[in-house]
Amino acid sequence: MVKKPKVGFYSFSGCEGDLLTIIHCEDELLDIFGAVDVRSFRMASSERHDDESLDVAFVEGSITTKQQSEKIKKIRERSSVIVAIGSCACYGGPQSARLGYDDWEERFKKVYAGARLTIVKPQESQPLDEYIKVDYYIPGCPMDKHQFFYALTRLAKGMPVELSRFPVCAECKWNENECLLLKGQLCLGPVTAGGCNSRCPNYGLPCIGCWGPTDEANVASEINLLKERNFREQEIVNKLRLFGGSSMVKRFGELLGIKKTSHASSVKTISRSGKKPAASKSSTTGNK
Repeated sequence: MVKKPKVGFYSFSGCEGDLLTIIHCEDELLDIFGAVDVRSFRMASSERHDDESLDVAFVEGSITTKQQSEKIKKIRERSSVIVAIGSCACYGGPQSARLGYDDWEERFKKVYAGARLTIVKPQESQPLDEYIKVDYYIPGCPMDKHQFFYALTRLAKGMPVELSRFPVCAECKWNENECLLLKGQLCLGPVTAGGCNSRCPNYGLPCIGCWGPTDEANVASEINLLKERNFREQEIVNKLRLFGGSSMVKRFGELLGIKKTSHASSVKTISRSGKKPAASKSSTTGNK
């Protein structure tokens, strides 16, 4: 009898939409739990084994406290493979939209003023790979369930996860959508990684970039195109940064006018081509 790989599911700061995506797969849930030995998944079971070694750990959410940074390091130590699921884990999420501006403490004080926080020690939100080595990335807000099935199936068989490298624009063409840029809408399809099946444009809504920037994103061209359509530069930058997080800082910081990068300078570039600096594996955008 083939031994099932031990798998854990974990969540940090975020809406937990990625774990909910898995839970809501009613038709496939039994197959998921039948293919792997789930050792920890608090949304699915109160039984947890958080002191065991794992073959694969799926982790969602950004790291926003000192305690979380310590916990993710411990998960890394006992896991052979770490998969970041969702844009918060991959890029930091919307809560990391101002990475590199060095104004986190000022913003924090505006919200919490003089409140004494004794339970946790907060810090600016960062993606997982600010603290640990991440083997694979499944972006999205939330991730697509088919991308998750694809990754889980291959990892359960000890196989690497194949990568795809197309933007949302490609999916729009496959779905025969009208180009929203040509209709004067602020759409980030040309610079956003595909994998969502152009879900928003399919309904006439512009892409907001929640899958993060694609490998070959020509952000400079996108900005110039949108300026020509009378969109304000700050509005464009804010859109690009909403889900781009650390990847936008590292790859396009100078272009976006991010001068101060004292903390963000160590943020790793996330690439879907498997070409992260000194990294062995990279993000998956599923089986399209």
